[in-house]
Amino acid sequence: MLYRFPIRYLLSIVLRMTLGLFLFPAQASAKIAPASSQGSLLLLEVRSRKPLSEVTSEWNSKNVPFWQVSSARADASEDAAAVDLRRAILGVDLEKPPGTYPVLIHVQITGGKATSCTVQIPIRAGKFAIEKLQVGKEFVEPSPEQIKRANEERDKLRALFDQVTPEKLWVGDFRVPLDGVTTGGNFGKRRVLNGQPGSPHSGVDFPAVTGTPVHAAQQGRVALAQELFFSGNTVVLDHGLGIYTFYGHLSEIDVKAGDELQPGQVLGKVGATGRVTGPHLHWGLTVERARVNPLQLVKLLGNASGTAMRPKAAKPK
Repeated sequence: MLYRFPIRYLLSIVLRMTLGLFLFPAQASAKIAPASSQGSLLLLEVRSRKPLSEVTSEWNSKNVPFWQVSSARADASEDAAAVDLRRAILGVDLEKPPGTYPVLIHVQITGGKATSCTVQIPIRAGKFAIEKLQVGKEFVEPSPEQIKRANEERDKLRALFDQVTPEKLWVGDFRVPLDGVTTGGNFGKRRVLNGQPGSPHSGVDFPAVTGTPVHAAQQGRVALAQELFFSGNTVVLDHGLGIYTFYGHLSEIDVKAGDELQPGQVLGKVGATGRVTGPHLHWGLTVERARVNPLQLVKLLGNASGTAMRPKAAKPK
């Protein structure tokens, strides 16, 4: 769906979701965007036919960084096609309570006045299934030593995801990390482990044969490459601007922390390490600490660039 309002100062702001677009004037406030749901992504776009010196936004009490896609020329007022285009990714956490939340956008036009506006974003409850699993007893009733280890690893990951690399490290579209696969399952499932309620599943699972190569979803820097209690052999890639992809349960890790990876580079192989019921890849996405469905990153940024990858589909288990 597409919502249009008069554009002032040759400036417009677009909120793009999997549901459609939302377009409104820079001076408007308290507009309502199409509803999103828990675990989803939103792409925020700011367009101007005049050069912009600064664009910032606030979402979930955090500053969300923008990246520049194209820049307007100094004589843009004479060319209606010249646009300074900025984008930012907003993540709706898997467990964010349903309600309506504001995103505040600040824009500074070069040589002009600063302007701002607020958009109210309704968040719906996600429709997630309940999954009952039988796993090793130590993963449901861990020993004090295992609890200490798991808590330390959790805190390490949280501290890692709190770090926002100020520059955009990726170039082009994101891809699914297994060749020939476009869909996966289990995101958001509420799990019951050995009869006990567990945390929701924060990633997408891709069943695959042990040893299947796992590829980097996009260019990025290896932020973590080690064996963890719950996710087994794990790699985390920092793509910049608060975007991290997570690869778990690997049989082997082929990279080390600090490595700069190219899109599609092999970082490890599918396995069954950590808390699992069989070999598969657990693929996660964190955007400014929000746990979201990584398949939406492939769809959303691919649609935004107009060149989404479309490998041959494989039906997951």
